[in-house]
Amino acid sequence: MAVVLSPFLLSFTFLISSSFFVPSLQHVNEAEPLIHFKNTINITKGDLNSWRAGTDPCNGKWFGIYCQNGESVTGIHVTRLGLTGEISVQDLKALTSLRTLRLDNNMLSGPLPPFHMLRGLKSLLLSNNSFSGEISDDFFKDMPQLKRLFLDNNHFAGQIPTSLMQLLVLEEIHLQGNQFSGQIPELTDANKILKSIDLSNNDLEGEIPKSISERKNLEMNFRGNQRLCGQPLNVVCDPSDARKIDPMTEQELSQLNIKSILISIVVLIIFFIIVGIISRRRRREPDFRMLSKEHLSDNEVVEVRVPETTSKKPSESTKKRDLDGSTKKGTSNHGKGSGMGDIIMVNKDRGSFGLPDLMKAAAEVLGNGSLGSAYKAVMGNGLAVVVKRIRDMNKLGKEAFDVEMRRLGQLRHPNILTPLAYHYRREEKLIVSEYMPKSSLLYVLHGDRGICHSELTWPTRLKIIQGVVRGMQFLHEEFTSYELPHGNLKSSNVLLSENYEPLISDYAFLPLLQPENATQSLFAFKTPEFTQNQRVSAKSDVYCLGIIVLEILTGKFPSQYLNNGKGGTDIVQWVQTSISEGKEEELIDPEIASNTESVAQMIELLRIGASCIATNPDERLDMKETARRIKQATT
Repeated sequence: MAVVLSPFLLSFTFLISSSFFVPSLQHVNEAEPLIHFKNTINITKGDLNSWRAGTDPCNGKWFGIYCQNGESVTGIHVTRLGLTGEISVQDLKALTSLRTLRLDNNMLSGPLPPFHMLRGLKSLLLSNNSFSGEISDDFFKDMPQLKRLFLDNNHFAGQIPTSLMQLLVLEEIHLQGNQFSGQIPELTDANKILKSIDLSNNDLEGEIPKSISERKNLEMNFRGNQRLCGQPLNVVCDPSDARKIDPMTEQELSQLNIKSILISIVVLIIFFIIVGIISRRRRREPDFRMLSKEHLSDNEVVEVRVPETTSKKPSESTKKRDLDGSTKKGTSNHGKGSGMGDIIMVNKDRGSFGLPDLMKAAAEVLGNGSLGSAYKAVMGNGLAVVVKRIRDMNKLGKEAFDVEMRRLGQLRHPNILTPLAYHYRREEKLIVSEYMPKSSLLYVLHGDRGICHSELTWPTRLKIIQGVVRGMQFLHEEFTSYELPHGNLKSSNVLLSENYEPLISDYAFLPLLQPENATQSLFAFKTPEFTQNQRVSAKSDVYCLGIIVLEILTGKFPSQYLNNGKGGTDIVQWVQTSISEGKEEELIDPEIASNTESVAQMIELLRIGASCIATNPDERLDMKETARRIKQATT
């Protein structure tokens, strides 16, 4: 490239400078419609003084404003402020990335504003207001991404809009405590993900549609509708109330049924043909395949292979090895150059399995992390596991690596995710652990469900903080000789069980990584002591723990997680500044600040978290003292 040409340098300089200035201009532009939105409503129980013209809504200081990676406004959560007046939806339409709108627990009234103009909206929460009137039947037809609708405890009347029941990705419907009347519309068969519907305490009548009542794993509530009948209510419908069908309609229905049967037969034939092709292909190519999964908002189909080290077919002795990677004599399956080996089991709490089981498993892409790619695989016996594919974990030889992995496999603690197995190749490793159904703390806090997720209450967040601290104390006691007992603690490595019990993963990896790979991959190497003095210690884990505690309490995405630090909230500077100014309460996430009886406890935890992120490691608490103070503050 002709880098000496001044026109090129000029253009390049312009592009670079634009990349720094355009986002801030965009944020200021987003401030204008928000300020106008604020000025059109009346605030009777608080203020929005933090919403200031000319400032960045994504700077972490605008009350109730949430941004994705600090790039654009994705959520407005303005609750319990006694809002009255007219909602300016036209201003909100200017926020092209808006996905969540929370105006619940206010005093808004009148007809439902034209929120259908916000085509990208995923969550609309208007509970406990005074909205009234009927909602047009086609109101929701232009909201294809809507997942969560909360209109409960208002004064809506008329029929439930048919367009609402035709949405394909709708997961939650809450219309209880209104005056909706008439029959419940049929739920489209194309929606396979509806989890919850609450239509209680309305004036609905007729039979609950079978498209709803016969759904499995659907939470439903229809109580308080005196003229409603059907299986969920254990109320038998009166046949005399059924609609009469004329002979012509019956004939048409009969013809329609015949067509449906024929179409079903054709679909089944095509399905079996496809299954046959896939089965033959799997027998022909014994590769570890990874199918598709929706990861946040992305859909992709990925194929992942664990290649053989040679082109030779496995010998009969190799085939007869046990699934735990050992021969009948109990020796490890570390054959040199004889194919790709097998899975080495280090923890049999969930049973044993081999590489062939993983190769046959239906699998899904979970995403890419600092260490490598992660996949979910569901094996034939129903066990769901996460497989991490790590390419740069090659500091130790095969035998030393085996010793380290078996040591990790022996760990037992309710807040530690113990690996189940590994697969060794010089150029890459597979580490297998149990799959956690709630994904990671990072996703629950900042994913497309947002922190308004109804189960992420203060008791749940407190439970997560307590569990993470207990797990970290255990690791620091178990690996006292390690420079970094964990080394990579961040919210993406805190996994959550079905009941939100946290389990820490990706720990004690420093001895397995080359120094240059460790500094690039592990979060502990982003601490101030490494940036300034090229040093890390157990106190670096304390810093990382402080970031997580503050992330949970504030609900903000820390810019410290990003490689370039651009985007998110500089949670360290924000917390330290606010505490020095005596403004701790402004730090607390509005979603939990309403739990007023626990605010003092939240502030104490904020202060402990702030003690963990001191720039000088000597001024930080150690892990044992951090655990003691958090236990004292929460019991």
